[in-house]
Amino acid sequence: MIKSLSVSSEGSLPPLEDDVDSVCSDELLGSQSRRWLADLLTGDMPPESADVHTVGRDGLFVDYHFPLGELELQANVQWKRPQELCSSPQFIVNGATRLDVRQGKLNDCWLLSAIASLSVHRTLLKKVVPLGQSFQDGYNGCFTFRFWQYGQWEEVRIDDLLPTQDNNLIYLSSPDKHEFWSSLLEKAYAKVKGGYRALDMGFPHEAMVDMTGGVAEVLSVSSLPRDLPTFLRRLLAKGALINCANCQGPLEKRNELGIMFRHAYSLTAVEKVKTTHGTEDLVRVLNPWGNTEWEGAWSDMKGPEWNTVSVEEQKRLDRVVREDGEFWMSVSDFRQNFEVMEVCHLTETLGKDGAVPWSCIMHHGNWVPCITAGGSAQGGSFWQNPQFHFVLSEVDSNMADSRKTCSFILALMQKHQRRRGIHLSIALHIYPANPQNTNLSPEDLSRLRPVLCSPHYSSRREVVLRGSLPPGRYVIIPSTSEHNQQGAFLLRVLTEQGNAATPAHKPVPQDAAEHSFSQHAALPSPKSTAHLFKKHCNKKGFCKPLHLHHLLTEAIQGGVLAGSERYLALEHCKSMVVLMDSQGIAQLNWPEFQSLWEKIRRWTDIFLVFDKNKTHRLEYQEVSPALKAAGIMVDDLIMQLVGLRYTEPDMTISYPGFLYLLMKLESMIHKFQAYDMAGMGAVTVNFRQWLHMTMYN
Repeated sequence: MIKSLSVSSEGSLPPLEDDVDSVCSDELLGSQSRRWLADLLTGDMPPESADVHTVGRDGLFVDYHFPLGELELQANVQWKRPQELCSSPQFIVNGATRLDVRQGKLNDCWLLSAIASLSVHRTLLKKVVPLGQSFQDGYNGCFTFRFWQYGQWEEVRIDDLLPTQDNNLIYLSSPDKHEFWSSLLEKAYAKVKGGYRALDMGFPHEAMVDMTGGVAEVLSVSSLPRDLPTFLRRLLAKGALINCANCQGPLEKRNELGIMFRHAYSLTAVEKVKTTHGTEDLVRVLNPWGNTEWEGAWSDMKGPEWNTVSVEEQKRLDRVVREDGEFWMSVSDFRQNFEVMEVCHLTETLGKDGAVPWSCIMHHGNWVPCITAGGSAQGGSFWQNPQFHFVLSEVDSNMADSRKTCSFILALMQKHQRRRGIHLSIALHIYPANPQNTNLSPEDLSRLRPVLCSPHYSSRREVVLRGSLPPGRYVIIPSTSEHNQQGAFLLRVLTEQGNAATPAHKPVPQDAAEHSFSQHAALPSPKSTAHLFKKHCNKKGFCKPLHLHHLLTEAIQGGVLAGSERYLALEHCKSMVVLMDSQGIAQLNWPEFQSLWEKIRRWTDIFLVFDKNKTHRLEYQEVSPALKAAGIMVDDLIMQLVGLRYTEPDMTISYPGFLYLLMKLESMIHKFQAYDMAGMGAVTVNFRQWLHMTMYN
């Protein structure tokens, strides 16, 4: 295993060439990866803030910042490009299919199951895996994938260096040794999650959300409707992706009929099959391992039931008589051998051909302490939570009975919390709306009962509430389990076409007047902010530290925090710029400035809430709860350092000082998380990385 480089007590580096040669011999590494790891060890690589899409010494793209784990750095692991593994590598061979996925040395069947489900639907696959990529025309060692993250699609670029042992891929591979789309997709997703090790155990529904932008829910098979075939057909007709598992036994051990415990399978079809004895409802299931199949009734190799099905009918089902991981089983056997089903509901932009997916409305929101963080429905401040007016008018058209109801799915996702080690418990409640208003008052909520709600508060990344209600007006309230918890969320409302949900604008009650200040009173409007940026940035449209100083000074002077600008130092602005700067050029473009301004708006809300005596300063004892409201937990030692480093002589923190403190803390936490590749709470950096991290902040 590669040893980390350390700085001696005299401040000098150990002999670098010796370290490189000891771990990078050609016997241990491919020629491409030897140069890559040599650069990594010597620090001869781009800084973290620089463009990571870098050309290596051989003219091919190298992603120097792909997070490496312990296994990939072992001495017997060679990082190789596909052309070093076979004579004529191909991105895709004869189309990307569900059979192109074979598990490697990671417990990531949950991811493989999602990839297998994705490959069944070509329109979905093209969204995540751009199909025009090749190892021939225009090849430069770079491949691009897309993943959905918190409401938008993010492009992820990787190099094609893959970890191998004895010339075989360690992780996911295709049965065709010339095909690499699935291996590269796994690497791209590993980059999103923080390295291959981050893929070791997980939830299929989370991977499906990240690869489809859909909404995933977890269902108990025992609680599914009695008419399961019809239920499954409706899900598949809307383009849903379905995974299933049996969690009742030891990890990946088989039951007596071949179904593996705690292992993710994909359910890809349900069919009514004609036999000589009548019809039988069957489901098609895929084991992403590509082998180890069901051995009961209707099994590929041992099922005499297939003798009652005509050859033409078997061709219609695309039945394959071999152990390839895909098999058919009866609906009753499915119920008995699977415990959990995870369903990913798709939105209108990603539906497969012939499917009629849900219409999706998205709302981004925040729980802000003392303003919009009212806590649970059992507390007295529940009315403070954000509210959304929910109108149901379009009745379901495919209902088998005479009920006139409107189906919908609500999904509440907490954003960016888990990377900070924060796990909020969240839930959804639906109430009938007030006939005169779009929001519910404290009095309304004291007498009303929810018509539908989450069964309990959950710390999952996303909680889902699926239901059906008569046409009418309702109010959706997303909440956390505790009062005054800071957090950002994404609420998605999936309905039939014609139904809608909009934010409910509620008046501020008289007893909340002390909290009526917000950044809207302290900072310019979005339109005025855009004008300020244009006014103060340079001719090329960039904002440098001095420009930011002038901009913030003017912005603060015009609001309720006027006078605080005298505490704004150029050094504050320098730090804010370099901490938000993604290109290493000490200036911000408009999108980067917008990201900074969004932080400033959110932190201003928090400052105004905790500045209880309205002095435009925070007392020292107010700082820790204010940091907690911003999602940053610190211990007493750190608070002592804050007192020594960031306070004024009277032990208070000014408004500009508070912004500077939060920017510094959040940035350094994110830097640590970026280097904490395996999420183990410890990082290793070389001397050059350490200097870059500490000097440019």
